[in-house]
Amino acid sequence: MRSQLLRVRGRSVAWIPPLVLLLGVVAFDWATSGNFRTISWVVLVPGVAAAICGLRGTVAVAVLAVLTYKLEDNGWPHQFQSGLPDFILVVLGGLMAVLACAVRLRGERRMLHMQDIAEATRRTVLRPLPAGWGGLDHAAVYLAADSVARVGGDFYDIQPGPRGTRVLIGDVQGKGLGAVAAASALLGTFREAAYHEPCLGKVADRLETGMRRHVRYGAAIGRDESDRFATALLIGFPPADPGHMEYINFGHEPPLVVRPGEVRRLPPGGRLPLGLGDLAASGHQGPLRVPLAPGETLLLVTDGVSEARDTNGRFFPLGDRVARAVAEDPRAAEPGRLVRLVRDGTLRHCGGRLADDTTIFAVRRPHPPGGR
Repeated sequence: MRSQLLRVRGRSVAWIPPLVLLLGVVAFDWATSGNFRTISWVVLVPGVAAAICGLRGTVAVAVLAVLTYKLEDNGWPHQFQSGLPDFILVVLGGLMAVLACAVRLRGERRMLHMQDIAEATRRTVLRPLPAGWGGLDHAAVYLAADSVARVGGDFYDIQPGPRGTRVLIGDVQGKGLGAVAAASALLGTFREAAYHEPCLGKVADRLETGMRRHVRYGAAIGRDESDRFATALLIGFPPADPGHMEYINFGHEPPLVVRPGEVRRLPPGGRLPLGLGDLAASGHQGPLRVPLAPGETLLLVTDGVSEARDTNGRFFPLGDRVARAVAEDPRAAEPGRLVRLVRDGTLRHCGGRLADDTTIFAVRRPHPPGGR
């Protein structure tokens, strides 16, 4: 663990500010008259070291401060010396600084450990997707509203299978560990159902059932999640029809289809969010089938993008921003470039203050070999 905060080319320079302060106190003490001694101010130097140096560096600075005080004070005539009380003050200040540094380093180690746990949780829920996974070009950015926790209720995944590749993106209502647990449960259901189920409607039914089972389990262990639900987009790429895709929208932000010089928004679909299916007055709507040519990029976002506001309360104009970008540069429609474009635009629009977890996910069927 790097305990020093100040580093230049990999080397710690955290000792420089305490040393400069120490020299400044000594110089100021020599510049004053004997009736106004300032050498006891060296008690501040170990405190500065405790905030930015490691434990050994803080101990060294504390010892140096005591020795400097002793040598400097003894250089004055006896009647002008600060004496034993200030010497004890400097010694105690050094000891307290060393103790404070030890407490600070312990807290830093604990924080790093918690960050490692959060990162492991994030990688378990949002597993890394290999390049070309499921025969798709893809790119994703996940930004947690809680920069410390680094994981929240957004989820996404790609699952190839015998009936083609299926894609899922969604957002669990609420925050905290309850939202993370629900997202994990939905992803587990999706990975199994998307591989085994023959049609996209069956995958959707399994997701609805999985959400209800998760809510019932929460109630059984005394955790009230009766109002927990999730918006989601479930997408299928049938292998026998490379010119079309099908999708089911569970109350999620409709996807955008992006190609050089053109951006179009797909119909929103008509299912209720996952977990609220019992409230539907009629049967579940089947998948919508729409054209999607190889090379056209499907842009999927959660409400961290669609609900991002600037200081005047204006929402982020996602469609307009993307359309302008692809008109200026056709390469902006590539998944990696598109995801970075939306990420940077969202952060600039809201001034870096995300009100909700934000996922930006772009997928496309690549052009066939030899195609354009």
